[in-house]
Amino acid sequence: QKPCTMAGPDCSPQLIHPLPNKSLLLAVCAAGIGGTFQYGYNISVINAPTAYVQDFINQTWSERYQTQISDDGLTLLWSTIVSIFTLGGLIGALIGGTLSVRVGRKGTLLTNNIFALLAALLMGLSYPTGLFELLIIGRFISGLNAGIAICVQPLYLGEIAPTSLRGAMGMGTSIFITGGIFTGQVIGLRELLGKEEYWPILLSTTCIPAFLQLLILPWFPESPRYLLIDKGDEEGCKKALKQLHGIADCDSAQEDIEKERNSLSGLQAKKPWELFADRSLRWQVLTIMVLNAAQQLNGINAIYFYAGYVFKQSGIPSDKIPYATVGTGACECITALTCGMLIDRLGRKVLIMGGYTLMAICCVLFTLTLTFQEASPVVPYLSMVCVFAFILSFGLGPGGVTNILTTELFTQNSRPAAYMLAGSVNWSSFFFIGLVFPFIVLGLKQYCFLVFLVICCLVIIYIFLVVPETKNKTFLEIQNEFQSSKKRQIGCSDGAGTILLSTSI
Repeated sequence: QKPCTMAGPDCSPQLIHPLPNKSLLLAVCAAGIGGTFQYGYNISVINAPTAYVQDFINQTWSERYQTQISDDGLTLLWSTIVSIFTLGGLIGALIGGTLSVRVGRKGTLLTNNIFALLAALLMGLSYPTGLFELLIIGRFISGLNAGIAICVQPLYLGEIAPTSLRGAMGMGTSIFITGGIFTGQVIGLRELLGKEEYWPILLSTTCIPAFLQLLILPWFPESPRYLLIDKGDEEGCKKALKQLHGIADCDSAQEDIEKERNSLSGLQAKKPWELFADRSLRWQVLTIMVLNAAQQLNGINAIYFYAGYVFKQSGIPSDKIPYATVGTGACECITALTCGMLIDRLGRKVLIMGGYTLMAICCVLFTLTLTFQEASPVVPYLSMVCVFAFILSFGLGPGGVTNILTTELFTQNSRPAAYMLAGSVNWSSFFFIGLVFPFIVLGLKQYCFLVFLVICCLVIIYIFLVVPETKNKTFLEIQNEFQSSKKRQIGCSDGAGTILLSTSI
């Protein structure tokens, strides 16, 4: 019998790829440091200088108009500085997929650093020039950078990884997001750049990851799949595979890519709206929309909102709460790394369903502990445990697996459009929860977590019924399994009608 050369349903991935190639690991790091690291970093780094930036706006307004800015005006300007990041992210997600087709995955990541450097320059110059408007423009541009990165980086990582390590390598997206959040929290401490005089430097440090990526990423190849399928560059593809996978595995990997190219022969890269018109992709499209919306609407933002209150109730002094918050960032980093080690052993479906199940349980427990906060001195500490448990559960499943499934459920000609759609849903949900959540808290108070409980339960049911396991399967195998499973579920007893029904939602 012919020996197995690729990781598949009958092959042990541990035997074939006990460890990833060193060059592959470095390529993941090079893509991540200037990619989704920036997303996480820019989300968290803005929190530390809140009071200082508001003082700067107040002072600038007084000097410019010889009057104090109203409290409502100050709140509006500050919320604009914070939230315009999500608007930039949405636009970045919409253009990221198109850029990845035109200039390549690696080319887009490198070009994207222009936005990070420009944002750093504008935010750094805001204080010396006395123009708080530069902060708004800078935050918008850093959002553009983050939107492109979170769209293109997982695309690149999913395409450069061997089949048996695609889950672990794809977790690089989540690991660098959480690493960025944690780094932003640490850099923002008073002992580092959290003092008043340092806030312009703090906000402009986003240039450092950009410079690092510009120095490191050029040494690594473009996505082999992009080279062969999109550009028809067989020699370039083989050279890239040798560097990323090693000489022993490059032939089987190229054979897999060629099969996908042959199946897509004559097909052009799809636009996002064309995904809705393709009946064979309806379930995949619905799946990424559900999972990306749920990633923002599952309560993780609410947990971070309540964290400060819970820490205060637990007796932690106000000046020590930032250190407890750093603990939440470290917690999320650890779970992202743990998920990376488990995902190619346990599979995607087990982890994401398990994560949402644990989050649902935490929603119930957190509601109870917040309701009976005064019942016993122990209850605030139980609330604190719930905060960390919820973050652990999110990092273990939804935080990491969602992006990997977006990569795996689509073939080469549909994948960039799928990421544009997924990114748009994700950023829109991020903006929506930021807008609506304060009103939910105002109306429901601690019972707001019952809303998130319902969302988590609905997502669990959807994943169980619809999403197939994708571990150790090629993109074509996943596509075929997705379609065959829908035929089994929707197909009627009439053989002629089965084919028609199998392609509709």
